[in-house]
Amino acid sequence: MQEWELVIVGAGPAGLAAGIYAARSGLQTLIIDEKMAGGTTADAPIVENYPGFIKIDGRELAEKMVLQCRRLGVTVHELESATKLIIKEKNRILETNTTSYHCKAIILATGSHYRILGVKGENEFKGRGVSYCGVCDGPLFKGKKVMVVGGGNTAATTTLYLSDIVSEVLVVHRRDSFRSEQTLITEITSKKNVKILWNTELQEILGVKIVNAAIVINNKSKEKKKIPVDAVFVQIGEAPNNQITQNTGIELDNKGHVIVDLYQRTNVPGVFSAGDLTNQPVKQIGTAVGQGITAALEAYSYIKRPYYRK
Repeated sequence: MQEWELVIVGAGPAGLAAGIYAARSGLQTLIIDEKMAGGTTADAPIVENYPGFIKIDGRELAEKMVLQCRRLGVTVHELESATKLIIKEKNRILETNTTSYHCKAIILATGSHYRILGVKGENEFKGRGVSYCGVCDGPLFKGKKVMVVGGGNTAATTTLYLSDIVSEVLVVHRRDSFRSEQTLITEITSKKNVKILWNTELQEILGVKIVNAAIVINNKSKEKKKIPVDAVFVQIGEAPNNQITQNTGIELDNKGHVIVDLYQRTNVPGVFSAGDLTNQPVKQIGTAVGQGITAALEAYSYIKRPYYRK
C-alpha cells in the first residue's frame, strides 16, 4: 500500500487545478485517472470562454494543465481505475485496479460521462456512425452529411467544428430555441451548411453495418421523417461519474451529484469534491478550476492545520 498526503481521483480541469495548488502548498500529491489525463476538456474541438485564451483547442488546454501539474512535482497516473473508497477515522484508503493508496485526504473529481439518448439503434451503431465526441470522430466523416442531437453549448461547439469538415450538419433539437451562449448561436446561424430542425426528436438510428439514416419526429406536428445521414453525434449533456461514492456515506443529490459546501467539503471529513461530479450548478472549465483550487486549499488546511476552519 502506497502512502500519500493527498490523492485526487480524476485528471480533468478540477483535478488538475487541485493538483497544481496542492503541490504549491507542499502536499505530496497523486492524481489518478481511468483514462488519459485531461478529462472531457480534451474532447472539446474549440474553447472560446476560458479566460486568457481567445480561442484554444480543448486538447491543447488540457495538455498545458497536465504539464504544469507534472512540472510542480505532482505524480499523475493515467489508465488506472479507482474501484473502492474506504473511509476510516484518520485515513482514507483508495483501491484501484492495480494497487491501494493510503492518504490523509482525498479529492473526488471524477467528472461526468456523456448521456445517451436510449433510442433504437444507438447502442447497436456506437462506434459505427454513432459518436459522443465530435473532435474524436468528426474527421472520419469529412465531406459527408451528419446529424447533431442537442441544444446546449456542447452541441453548438460540436456543430461549428463539424461544419468545417462535413458537407452538411443537421441539428436536431427538441425545443424551439438553443440553450447555448449567444455568440455560438450567432455563429451557427451564419453557417450555410447547417440546418436546424426545431421541436424535433430523434426516434431511431438506422443502418446495415454502419449508420445510413435516422428517423426523427416533430413533437408538435407529430410528423415523422426518415433522413439519410452518415453519422449521428449525440450531444445532450453529461451525467456524474459517482461510482466511487458507493457505500461510503457520501451524500448525493437526487441527480447523483456529490453534495458539497462552499469549501468543496462533503459530509465526510477529509473527503472533498470538485468539478462536474458536484452539485455546483455551473458546469464549465472555469468553474471546475475554481472548485479544484478551493478543494486543494481546504485539503491542505485539513491535513496541516485542522484547527484552521471548523
